[in-house]
Amino acid sequence: MPRTRHACGSRHVARRGSRATRVSPRAFLGFFMKHKGTAGSRTGGAKPGDELSPAYGDVGAGKSKGRRAGIVLHPTSLPSAYGAGDLGPSAFAFVDWLHKAGMRAWQVLPLVPPERMFWSPYAGQNANTGNVLLISLEILERDGLLQASEIPLPVPSSNQADFEAVAASKEPLLSKAAARLTALDPSSEIRREFDDFCSANADWLDSAALFHCLSSSSGLQGLSWWEWPEEVRDRHPSAMRQAERDHESSVLEFKALQFLFNRQWLCLREYANQRGVSIIGDMPIYVGGHSADVWANRELFDLSGEGRSLSVSGVPPDAFSKTGQLWGNPLYDWKAMKKDGYSWWVRRLKRAFELYDETRIDHFRGFAGYWSVDAEEETAMVGKWLAGPGADLFNALEASLGRTKIMAEDLGVITPDVVELREAIGAPGMVVLQFGFDGNPQNPHLPHNHYENCFVYPGTHDNDTTNGWYENVGEEEREFIERYLGYLDGGDVAWTFIKAAMSSVARTAIFTMQDVLSLDNSGRMNLPGTAEGNWAWRMDHGFATKEMDDVAENLRGLSSMYGRAEA
Repeated sequence: MPRTRHACGSRHVARRGSRATRVSPRAFLGFFMKHKGTAGSRTGGAKPGDELSPAYGDVGAGKSKGRRAGIVLHPTSLPSAYGAGDLGPSAFAFVDWLHKAGMRAWQVLPLVPPERMFWSPYAGQNANTGNVLLISLEILERDGLLQASEIPLPVPSSNQADFEAVAASKEPLLSKAAARLTALDPSSEIRREFDDFCSANADWLDSAALFHCLSSSSGLQGLSWWEWPEEVRDRHPSAMRQAERDHESSVLEFKALQFLFNRQWLCLREYANQRGVSIIGDMPIYVGGHSADVWANRELFDLSGEGRSLSVSGVPPDAFSKTGQLWGNPLYDWKAMKKDGYSWWVRRLKRAFELYDETRIDHFRGFAGYWSVDAEEETAMVGKWLAGPGADLFNALEASLGRTKIMAEDLGVITPDVVELREAIGAPGMVVLQFGFDGNPQNPHLPHNHYENCFVYPGTHDNDTTNGWYENVGEEEREFIERYLGYLDGGDVAWTFIKAAMSSVARTAIFTMQDVLSLDNSGRMNLPGTAEGNWAWRMDHGFATKEMDDVAENLRGLSSMYGRAEA
């Protein structure tokens, strides 16, 4: 079960539509007199002219504001011996390095299994499952599920992950480990843990396992679920029972691998927490159309009778794209979701907070208002804005889950209702320094416009690295950056921006590992609007080097200077 969180809840009430009430001087004075004891509590009830305690003038070091800093690094980008990062020794070494560097947060991208064409972690077959390619072979050997002789030889280090090669090498070994797990005596400790995991997560695990096996089966592989035979597409009970019998062994293997992922991830998370590091997850607001989420809950989405999307997600044209961005995810039927108390979202957030300490929700603005595009359109140019569920959803979440730590990705076209919703639920938003230097003093990404309850980034995984970005800005913008910040290391703008972010009033400052390593755009993680060539960057060296020790020392020094180190 998830632990109790201290969080930004949704108890604040939005002020839209309210009217200011004038308070008379007499009424205000009455309120002051009623509460006058609290205002002078440090004087201990002394009368005017009485001598006060010598400790009266000792105000201390000031109240902690909970400031911190951290790193965004997806586990696949960690160094490892097998072609892509995983949850093994290098992940624990990274946590140790974060602690040494005074970093108190580790932000990851979605941990769901990526689609297998472009390997995007933002497109998966189920929102609650984990990427089993992250399972550590070394830990499987330690747990007795693999033999030392079965572990492959290390591959040469590289700064690009080869996901296809990793899958080809790792999946046969994962199948062996899953078979050994399920063959264990039911009374053994790890087998009991597995059985408990299956029971506790049946609400999403059963449908995810069957969907995965059907999608991979002869005759259905390569088809979208709405193209399957009617009895399977529409989940007729007799067809589901037959499918469970036909794929019994594959379903069991799927569940076993999800258990092993979950077990290794929670062990890593516990270790991070012990080292003072909070794990920040990432949740896309939408789910993929060809997914167990939609197949098993089609009444909650805007679909035709056959299950095809009637309307899909995207954003309208803006300064960055003349045709907008057509994402293509099926849209929610928010009226249907409201009828059952948003139970699908309750289950989704419950699972998220079992995995993470905090969760960033991508495209938060869609909860206030979202862009709807007809599924037949080829671009996002033609669409319409529709109202989202607003605070009603978050009230339901709080009623079921209590207060939770949600961070709102509120970049892009942000209308006042998005800000009102974010403030109403107390969620921090985001500012990005790279967006700030257009010459407009009202730009919200400029440091003097930052606010405490937000996350500040020099750049995110969706941006150029900061050094790569600086190479492409004009001379006028460069001059403005230097005038505004008062300093500029032209040879390494990344660390100029890291320092600027550290000094911001924003409570949390997060840096990409690429910026920390002062990389150019060869280290870029993702270029939105493109499919190929993304997600593959990874570190080609470990953390036990002089270079990484020096970087950790520099980060800790800035973190201490700006009040972001441990309290």
